[in-house]
Amino acid sequence: MAAAGRALRAALPCGLWGRLAPLPGAPRRGAAHFAFQPDPAPSEYGQTQKMNLFQSITSALDNALAKDPTAVVFGEDVAFGGVFRCTVGLRDKYGKDRVFNTPLCEQGIVGFGIGIAVTGATAIAEIQFADYIFPAFDQIVNEAAKYRYRSGDLFNCGNLTIRAPWGCVGHGALYHSQSPEAFFAHCPGIKVVIPRSPLQAKGLLLSCIEDKNPCIFFEPKILYRAAVEQVPVEPYNIPLSQAEVLQTGSDVTMVAWGTQVHVIKEVATMAQEKLGVSCEVIDLRTILPWDTETVCKSVAKTGRLLISHEAPLTGGFASEISSTVQRREEQQGNTEAAFKTLDALIRSFGFGIYIADFSFNSAILNIHLGCSSASSNFP
Repeated sequence: MAAAGRALRAALPCGLWGRLAPLPGAPRRGAAHFAFQPDPAPSEYGQTQKMNLFQSITSALDNALAKDPTAVVFGEDVAFGGVFRCTVGLRDKYGKDRVFNTPLCEQGIVGFGIGIAVTGATAIAEIQFADYIFPAFDQIVNEAAKYRYRSGDLFNCGNLTIRAPWGCVGHGALYHSQSPEAFFAHCPGIKVVIPRSPLQAKGLLLSCIEDKNPCIFFEPKILYRAAVEQVPVEPYNIPLSQAEVLQTGSDVTMVAWGTQVHVIKEVATMAQEKLGVSCEVIDLRTILPWDTETVCKSVAKTGRLLISHEAPLTGGFASEISSTVQRREEQQGNTEAAFKTLDALIRSFGFGIYIADFSFNSAILNIHLGCSSASSNFP
C-alpha cells in the first residue's frame, strides 16, 4: 500500500497530492455522515411495517406488479434480487416472464423498455448504477422523451420508469458515486425524481410508475440500509413535482434532495442552536419539473437561499434553481426586484470540478458527505 501511494504521488502533477492526502483532523464519518430522522406515516395510509429504503422499493414494485398485469420488471441481475436486493422474491412470486434479467447493455435495457411501453404495457427498468446510465442517454433523451412528439402522439412510451441507485456511498470511486440528475433536467419530456426516505420512496416510485410520462427514479444508495421507517404495506401515492417544506423558518431557505436533505436538516439545527438562525428546510423531491412556486415563495419570505447537492457545482441543478429564483423576482416588478427581495447572495454547496475530489480522496469525500460541519457560515 505504501509503495502504491508513493507511485501515485510521483505520477500526480505538482501540488495535486496535497488534495489527495488525508487532511489533519478531517472528519471520517463514512456511511453515517448524517443522522436519519424517520417521518411518521400518515394514519390514513393504513397498516405499516418497518422497512429500510430497499425494502420499500421492493414493496412498491410488488404493489405495482400485483395491481397491473401488464407490468414487467427487468434489468441486470434483477431476477435473483439485484445487487442491492431491491427485487428479491419478485421473480418467484410473479414468474420469469414478468421479472427477468437482461444482457449487460444499458442502451438495450432502456430501448427494450421503450418498446414495451409503446405497446401499452408498463415497463419498469433497472440500471444497476446511475453511473451506468450514460450508454442509454440517447435512448432516454432522443427516444423516450420525444417519442410522442415526433409521432404526433400516435406512439407513446409514457408507461416507462427507469430506476437507478444514485449518489455517494463511500469508496465508490469513479463509477459508483455520481449524481447525474442535472444531465436529464435539461430534457423536456421526462420526469426526474429523487426520494429522501423509505416512506417517500415507495409513494414517489408508485407515482412514477402510474404517471403517463417517462420517469427516471434515482434511489440514494447510501439510504438503502441506513434509512428505516414505518412504511404502509398497501399502495399509496405522493404527488410528483411537489416539494415538501420539512421545517418552517424565517431567516434562510435551504433546499436539497435525496441524501443531502438529512445533511441540511442537521445544518438547520446547528444554525438555530449555535447562531440563532431560523432555517426553512425544503425537500425538492422532483427535479424535473420542479416546484418553483414553493421554493420562490419561501425565498420571498426569508430573503436568503442555500442549495446543497451531491453533484458537481459546475452545471449542477443548484444553478438552475438560483437562476429561476432571481428571474422570478425580476418578473414580479422590475429588474431591481431580486436585489430588493434577496438579502444576500444565493449560496450553493456541492462537489468540486476535479475528478480527484470524489473518486480517490476518502478524506475529501468524508468532508463533503459530512458537509454540515463546513456549512455553518450563512451569508
